[in-house]
Parts: sequence; C-alpha cells; structure tokens
Amino acid sequence: MSTYHENLKNIETIRLREIQKELPSFLAEFFRGIAQTTSTKTRLGYAYDLRIFFRYLFEEHRTLGGIEPTRLTVESLNEITSDDIDCFMEYLSYYIRPDYENPENGAELHNDEKGKSRKLAAIRSMFKFFYKKKKVAANPATIVETPKIHDKQIVRLDVNEMADFLDAVESGGKLSDHQKVYHERTKKRDLAITTLLLGTGMRVSECVGINIKDIDFKNYAIKIIRKGGNEVFLYFGDEVQTALQEYLEERKNAITKEENEDALFLSSQGKRITVRAVQNLVKKYALGVTMKKISPHKLRSTFGTNLYQETGDIYLVADTLGHADVNTTKKHYAEIEDQRRRKAASFIKLRKD
Repeated sequence: MSTYHENLKNIETIRLREIQKELPSFLAEFFRGIAQTTSTKTRLGYAYDLRIFFRYLFEEHRTLGGIEPTRLTVESLNEITSDDIDCFMEYLSYYIRPDYENPENGAELHNDEKGKSRKLAAIRSMFKFFYKKKKVAANPATIVETPKIHDKQIVRLDVNEMADFLDAVESGGKLSDHQKVYHERTKKRDLAITTLLLGTGMRVSECVGINIKDIDFKNYAIKIIRKGGNEVFLYFGDEVQTALQEYLEERKNAITKEENEDALFLSSQGKRITVRAVQNLVKKYALGVTMKKISPHKLRSTFGTNLYQETGDIYLVADTLGHADVNTTKKHYAEIEDQRRRKAASFIKLRKD
C-alpha cells in the first residue's frame, strides 16, 4: 500500500503532466532534466508559473504574440529579451486570468514581490537549463533584477493569546451555535493537532502526513517527513503527550477507510485529514481569540519565537524548524535578535557605582 507521501507525489506528478499539455513540448526535456535535483512539488510550481509566462507571451510579445504556446519551439526562446522578462514582471502586478469557456468570468490577480520572485526563478531555471545545453544563444533572465522582498513583521500569538487559543479549542466557548454541534466530536482531535503544532513547530503538511506508528511516547518523539523528503524526529513535551494520548484513546473507536487506517489525524469521514481542513480549524478557533490572522504557519512562528526567546540559540531554532539555511531563520527572528542586543548593552558597566 502506498504511503501518504507517495500518494501525494503521484497526484502532483499527474497534475504536472496535465499542465505540460498546455506548455511548449520542448519543456518536457527541461522537467526531465531537473527531476533529479528538485521535488515534484517544485516542478509543479515551475509548470504553473511558466504557463502564466507563456500565456503572457501569447498575449503581449511583439513576435511570439498570437502563437499558441504548444506551437513554440526551443528556438523561440531566442526571441525573448531581458526587457521582455522585465515587462512580464510588471504585468504580474495586475492581470486577468482568462476563463476561456466564460470570458466574462476572468479572475483579477495580483502578485507581490514573493510571487514575482518565484515566477522569475522558474524562468531563470528554464533558460539556465537550455543555455547549458547550448540550445539557446543567451540567458537573458540572469540580468533581470530580483524584486526586493520587504520583510514583514512576523505574526504570532503572544503568551496570553496562546493560552486563550488552546482554551478556545478545548472548550469551544468562542464558537457559533452551529459550530458547537460538531465541536464535541472533534475537540480532542483539534486540541491534539493545535497542541502538536504549537509544541513542535512542524509544518501543517508534515502534521497531516503523520501515522500512528510514527509516535514514540517512550522517547517523547514523533517522526515526520520534511519538505525535502528526509525523515526526522521532533521531540515534544508533556502537554503534547497528554493531548495525543487522549485523542488516540478516542481514535480507537473511529471508523476509517482502509487506506487511512494508520493515519493519525482523521476527518469526520474517516479519511486522513487534509491541509485545508487543518487551516480552517485553526482559523475557526483563532477568530474568537485575537484580531490577528492566525494560520498553522503562524503557530509555527509562535513556536520558533518561544524557542528562540528561551534558548537564544538561532541554530537550534533553524534545525528544529527544518530551515536549510540559518540565514532564513535569522531573517525571520531579526527583531528578537535586535532586542537581545539592546538588552546586552545594559549589562556593560563602564564605571562602577
């Protein structure tokens, strides 16, 4: 029987093949060529972004305009200049995604700096691949400036909000009458999920992929599959242990679909819970507690903040959160680091009283 992560990879692979049907055929070589160094999810993201790029060329380009992307050849890339890519970056600020069956229903879309940077990365990767293969004469994407990404203040729960949030999950007191009807059946599961996210800092995608056999209560550890596919153990405390054990006691009586028998967290239909469902339940409980927009990722930020404030060890935080580059962690927690440096100045006495 395939695991959750294998099934997810299969779904992404099928979707990638579907998107490729809308792209130039020469890109099949590109996706095969980067398969050994990228994840299926990354390649699927590239496919989505390149679809937008080639649709832009169809609509706007001076020589490639009007030519369906599926009719382009690799030589067509020689028609694209750095100015064309710059114009595409500007286009991404606001554009309408067409609905070809109902033209009047086109969706208005906006991209911030992160969205533009991600699409530029896909274009750069494509040009780098074919330039290295000597199938294009130049690589114009290398001289296009990456949009400056402005750091945003990290949204997280403070100590009181975190306690109120968990109380809300446990009691259901902040829910509507309609929500309270279902709360009694899901509160132990929801408390186990939110306590686990806050107590380990794991990603929501890692959380939904956990199986019952992945929990080691003896060593207070839980096995997860990181974004890159590596297996790691995260360690948890007494509060997480209690929430998990109480949920598992209730979980014994759950009716599950055969393929989901080992899944730790189940939906009301007995299937493995989805990322979207966890996002929705976190949002639901947070609404009655704080004005902040709280998501599973914000619970992860809350854990990272608490760990850094308690230990002052940025490398420990990076390792626990699964950041490949500690500079990513430093960037996110720069505000706290600055507060620590300010505090350090108060310890230095130049003259004794």
